Amino acid sequence: MKVLAIESSGLTASVAVVEETRTVAEYTVDYKKTHSQTLLPMIDEVVRMTDLELAEIDAIAVSGGPGSFTGLRIGSATAKGLGLALDKPLIHVPTVDGLAYQVYGCRDIICPIMDARRNQVYTGIYTFSASAGKKEGTREVDPVFQVLRMQMAIAVEDLIRRLNNYNRPVVFLGDGVPVYREMLSAGLKVPYSFVPSYMNRQRAAVVGALGIRYYKAGKYETAMEHQPEYLRQSQAERERAQREKTAKLVIRELKAEDAAAAAEIEYQSFPDPWSQNGILDTVSNPSTVCLLAEKAGKAVGYLFAYAAGDEAEIARIAVAGEQKRQGVGKSLIRTLEEIGKKKQIRRLLLDVRESNREARAFYEKMAFQEDGVRRGFYQDPPEDAVLMSREL
Repeated sequence: MKVLAIESSGLTASVAVVEETRTVAEYTVDYKKTHSQTLLPMIDEVVRMTDLELAEIDAIAVSGGPGSFTGLRIGSATAKGLGLALDKPLIHVPTVDGLAYQVYGCRDIICPIMDARRNQVYTGIYTFSASAGKKEGTREVDPVFQVLRMQMAIAVEDLIRRLNNYNRPVVFLGDGVPVYREMLSAGLKVPYSFVPSYMNRQRAAVVGALGIRYYKAGKYETAMEHQPEYLRQSQAERERAQREKTAKLVIRELKAEDAAAAAEIEYQSFPDPWSQNGILDTVSNPSTVCLLAEKAGKAVGYLFAYAAGDEAEIARIAVAGEQKRQGVGKSLIRTLEEIGKKKQIRRLLLDVRESNREARAFYEKMAFQEDGVRRGFYQDPPEDAVLMSREL
């Protein structure tokens, strides 16, 4: 199989012709020139130097995003034009997948980071499994490329927290490394390293090699179907987010099918987040009160409380970042009060991290009073808990 590969998602422009067992040619430039100036001449040069007839290729692999909006559009348009002219399929290779695949065989956590500005990065979390790639009856191993977390746009602080939770060594690469290296060094609690210069940027040869694997797995599309994946919100999406912010708030029972949405807010809100399975266990417990806050059909907050006798303890309450200070937490507690009165609950209890001044001030506004301190109650990180309660 022979693939023409195109990579233009970042500052690096790269073109390659790749076969299943070798890279026939690769032309890579990491310099401040626009891809509109470089990409087509680079393809022309690779074709000329290898005496390649473009009709001979089986498919076109293209780095499909995330990345530079302009770079992705130029790469996508080039691939689509060639695909239509040659009647060849396109293989959409996620940019961050291609970066991670460069560290072939690495059993540590592989974390490519591309600078997305505003203290955010485009990233994903990957590794290779040697045990899953053992070939029966031989000593040969073909490590299996595992996507632990699909590519995403995320704040650097949140990424650091996620990586610390894996408790495994991490390998970094990508143009986000020089930008956020100091933040990573300050926040990481696990061993980490940075790949050398020859493999720390996007390369078309890797896009082609991974593209061949994806093609054989049936992951390809027509030139007409191909669209780049930007990840960051478009103008229309930002407008929709604004509509959600001002939409009517609905509080309802949280059900099992809402566990994934609640888990995502949970992960954004706490250093020791509950897992989705833990949330499902809570929902299935007959003594719990589980509430979900929604705006325009989107989960924006939740509350879990355990009822026992004439008391109920709020075990968890969280509001999505963009919805804070919009009355969501207040509405969740007011709804719990209404349910509590029907269940003849006379007292609400909760505990809060001593350092969480914002939460303590919120609870005080909701008429909760401090009852005492439980030393060393929290473990990750270690901290005392302030006990609070209020009468219904």
